Amino acid sequence: MKKLLYFASLVFGLTLASCEKEEVGGTATEATAGQWYVTVDGADADGNVIPGFEDLYQLGRVVMFTFNTSANKADEMIVSDANSFWDFKVKVSCDPAAKTFSTNTTENNNLVAGYEDINVQITNGKILPKAGKQNNGSPADSIVFYVAFSDDDAPANNGFTNYRVSGIRYSGLVEND
Repeated sequence: MKKLLYFASLVFGLTLASCEKEEVGGTATEATAGQWYVTVDGADADGNVIPGFEDLYQLGRVVMFTFNTSANKADEMIVSDANSFWDFKVKVSCDPAAKTFSTNTTENNNLVAGYEDINVQITNGKILPKAGKQNNGSPADSIVFYVAFSDDDAPANNGFTNYRVSGIRYSGLVEND
């Protein structure tokens, strides 16, 4: 019986010793990464939404993502609409300290399979801490950027310059969905 008690104490002690918590670090773009609920509007050259072009394609709120690249560099991240608007995923230059981002190429840069021949131009991207409001009234980070696509004739044919994408960070709470 004494051996059994000794063995049980040993197993219990080893179990406790092996349960140390490891500190999990964030990504290099943690300040700008997230899931976002956004609307897409038609905007003029100054970035103003044109009356009548609010929620241009009647999509309502759509989901977009910003996340780090596999290289996990602080000065680059991915912006993706997860096929909720135009089906794009592009690498952008970013500044996590200033919470700004934009594309820096005029070459075809869409990373979505089958759409690699499209250039996606993102300009004036900003993350604004606590500038938005969730449905429950709590503050939320806000995102805004302008996007244009090389295969899109709608802006030129309808009198707007690009799309203004704006919204808030997903909170994870059902009451805010």
